[in-house]
Amino acid sequence: MTLILFNKPYGVLCQFTDGGAGGARPTLSAFVDVPGVYPAGRLDLDSEGLLLLTDDGALQARIADPRFKLPKTYLVQVEGEVADAGLTSLRRGVRLKDGPTRPAAVERVAAPALWPRVPPVRFRKTVPDCWLELTIREGRNRQVRRMTAAIGHPTLRLVRWSIGDWALDGLAPGEIRHA
Repeated sequence: MTLILFNKPYGVLCQFTDGGAGGARPTLSAFVDVPGVYPAGRLDLDSEGLLLLTDDGALQARIADPRFKLPKTYLVQVEGEVADAGLTSLRRGVRLKDGPTRPAAVERVAAPALWPRVPPVRFRKTVPDCWLELTIREGRNRQVRRMTAAIGHPTLRLVRWSIGDWALDGLAPGEIRHA
């Protein structure tokens, strides 16, 4: 069995080929040269961080399927300062168009020492931002972004830091590590 941890850079598709828009976007094939592995879950084009790849279908399902409730932790830069009421809403679960979310574990954190994002997040002097560490146990489409928007704080940068016991620790953007 092969299991690879990959720090997906911003703007990279979570697939090995680009079937859309002229096929010009970077894909996993530019970074992962291991035959027979496939992503266990996804990260949006505009999200960064930990992506697990494996050749084991059962492990892939256990990682990606929400019914196994594997915790996924994200570092999230949001627009504005999140008040305690917003954190409480996230902890209770927020209502999205496709139904309520499960409760999340969430804390305000100091700005993490991350790699620079290319392109950088747009800075606005008149609009503060803050960072959250948010852990969910489901995985709907763009869920974290929709959750922060639901409490009035759009996501500016989203980095998945860990999935279960696997974490990015020391893995630079575009790098892989065999688990």
